Amino acid sequence: MGEAFHNLTPIYIQLAERINRQIVRQDLKPGDKLPSVREMAIQVGINPNTVQRTYRELELMGIVETRRGQGTFVTENKQVLEKLREMMKESRIESFVREMSEMGYSAEEMMEGLNRYLRRKKGGDKE
Repeated sequence: MGEAFHNLTPIYIQLAERINRQIVRQDLKPGDKLPSVREMAIQVGINPNTVQRTYRELELMGIVETRRGQGTFVTENKQVLEKLREMMKESRIESFVREMSEMGYSAEEMMEGLNRYLRRKKGGDKE
């Protein structure tokens, strides 16, 4: 998690997004224990109160569970994790489409470009 934080979004939200990406990538699996608040604060170089707020927000979303005396764990609720995965996908697609539309690309041009890109990636960057 060594990437720097930017000033455009509150740090607790950026940290939550990083943790969500780790969960979606399955770097963090259902039932995995997150670092303690202090450990995470040291790892990412932020105030422990910010980490606590991040964990609290993730818990309100049902993505993590805090077990008294044991720590914070990724939920084992598969429906919540699938919803998170879909939500993150939709968000990235929405951003992509919005930015491409702002540049004047039509839906057909976006699909053509995306299909060409995926074929090239699948073929080992030939083209």
